[in-house]
Amino acid sequence: MYKIRLGVIGTGMAWERLHRPALEQLREQYKIVAMCDADIEKVRAAAVPWGLDPERFYDDHREMLRREEIDAVDVLVPIAENYDVAKDVIRAGKNLIAEKPLAATLEGARELIALKNRHGTKMMVAENFRYDEFSAIIKEIITNGQIGEVAYFILNTGADFEKDMTENTFGAKEWRQHPDFAGGIFLDGGVHDMALMRYLFGEARAVRALAAKQGKDYCPYRNINAVIQFAGGIIGSYNYWSPAAELSKPPVGLRIFGSLGEIVLESKDCGVVQVYLKDGSSEQKRFTPDRGFYNELLNFYHGNIVSTPEKELGDMELVFRILEELGE
Repeated sequence: MYKIRLGVIGTGMAWERLHRPALEQLREQYKIVAMCDADIEKVRAAAVPWGLDPERFYDDHREMLRREEIDAVDVLVPIAENYDVAKDVIRAGKNLIAEKPLAATLEGARELIALKNRHGTKMMVAENFRYDEFSAIIKEIITNGQIGEVAYFILNTGADFEKDMTENTFGAKEWRQHPDFAGGIFLDGGVHDMALMRYLFGEARAVRALAAKQGKDYCPYRNINAVIQFAGGIIGSYNYWSPAAELSKPPVGLRIFGSLGEIVLESKDCGVVQVYLKDGSSEQKRFTPDRGFYNELLNFYHGNIVSTPEKELGDMELVFRILEELGE
């Protein structure tokens, strides 16, 4: 079986917790041939399960990109570095698995797409919400008309970032606590929600938003409350609460209201999509959480990319439309 010869740039927490476990299940599809991190000791540790020789360790990604046998590169670096590293990968003639958001700015994302098109690069943005099992289940319920015509939805997201800052989580990273990009963790995490809404409901047509400001570096807003109208006429309430998660059980999560019934997803980790119909019946559709990372890497291997950079740009544009509404 043909294997993609993969180079990895960034061997920190995102590699260890998200992509490495997925790639270990995809050893028939991928072969790790080089790894890079500014901290070479992280590379030494990360390379052990893949049996890499030290001559395949790098602390300069430009040096690594000179290796001819690399077919594609998995980039897992802080948001502020996404643009520069992705640009170097494309110019080196390598295919690219990019992280979300594609860049820290819309201009950077658009430039990368133009560069990708000029070079003919195969490029996927690793937006796992487009690949998670719960997303596909909800999309199918809507598409097959099980809850009738969708009227509106509520999406409530609690980041619980202040707790994450004190624990061994992604929130403990200095660059997330003091970000050098607009919106802070709202761009970093909220872009997932934009991807989910656009995947389920289509393109956003109109946005109105209000927010309460806070004196925190990680996010300029304590809560953001937006009303979004999508191209098909669906109107939804999107609420982002940065300092804490929902405490009530069950949480609001995602609720979609249709003419024949409702869809309830308490959280992306709950393992069940619930369907309630007006005729009194109900159904529970089980899913395995966190399969998006596996599914996205499998999609990149097979081609016909679902999470294209153009779609990611649309997700980013919706984040920035909300920020513009708030005067950013």
